[in-house]
Amino acid sequence: MSIRQNGTERNHSMAMIEISNLSKEYRTSGQKLLAVNNISLALDKGDIFGFIGPNGAGKTTTIKMIATLLVPSSGSVFVDGLDVVKEPDKVRSILGYMPDSFGVYDDIKVWEYLDFFAAAYKISKDKRPAIIDDVLSLTDLSVKKNAYVESLSRGMKQRLCLAKTLVHDPKVMLLDEPASGLDPRARIEIRELLRELQRMGKTIMISSHILPEMEEFCNKIGIIEKGEMIVSGDVRTISRQVRGNQVIEITVLEELERAVSLLESMNEYVNDVKIMSRSHNENQNTHFSSSTGHSLQFGYIGEPNHEYVVLNSLVDSGLKIRAFHSPKADLEDVFMRVTKGLVN
Repeated sequence: MSIRQNGTERNHSMAMIEISNLSKEYRTSGQKLLAVNNISLALDKGDIFGFIGPNGAGKTTTIKMIATLLVPSSGSVFVDGLDVVKEPDKVRSILGYMPDSFGVYDDIKVWEYLDFFAAAYKISKDKRPAIIDDVLSLTDLSVKKNAYVESLSRGMKQRLCLAKTLVHDPKVMLLDEPASGLDPRARIEIRELLRELQRMGKTIMISSHILPEMEEFCNKIGIIEKGEMIVSGDVRTISRQVRGNQVIEITVLEELERAVSLLESMNEYVNDVKIMSRSHNENQNTHFSSSTGHSLQFGYIGEPNHEYVVLNSLVDSGLKIRAFHSPKADLEDVFMRVTKGLVN
């Protein structure tokens, strides 16, 4: 089976995760609840996919179907070409799942906890010590190897669960709210660890509703609401589609008013010129002094990859341009524009 993408056939072997028309229906008290409604998605090797949505949107249900823990009502899921329904054991051997909440046994040490899961993955006893040392080093828990699990802080327990998820060296990782309830330092540590896992070639699907953190390391996102995937794809592309144009920010060292006038005259390429405040969070209409320059933002409406035309015109006019770039997509803005606040 294959699906068409961008006018060409796409086989399951080309994607690490391939979801087609996936749905999950529950019946409670005689009523039908459609927790996941006909979603489709394709993730390639090395993607970090941010799965965004409010509580009750269907994120965890979707992740559990990919993880072979729930059987879909309809549709299909393939992980590295393997059908999660027909070949669940093979899928589990290449997939690591970190749930949003996890329990630990009392009176068990960190290395024993990891040894238990390594044995569950049928890793031979002679290989387990080296693997345990490796995942503890990767998650910066080596000094806690002989500590009891219940003595760990919440952030350390999250890293331990991530270490457990890595013992069998999975190709694909499903992380359900991995930073939930963590303090700022612990969230930064988890974020850096995710970047390292991406450098290792892991494909990661991570659910969260902490949007500012997601936009820092996800190259693709999907927004789900009331079981339906509203939008998914490359972060910058989605942001441009939602906003209607590409946003570009520039900094000029002087002649702010002339810069505004020049930009507004290039209406074939530019619209919506704004002078930004020093914090870049609110607009202002008056000139202000700064030793580092003055920031402006505008919408680019010309042909893709021809933004240099605007830059060249400004430079040729004699303006001193200190910076010219597209700021990171604002996921909070995208999320508020495409969602309606609905939950199942």
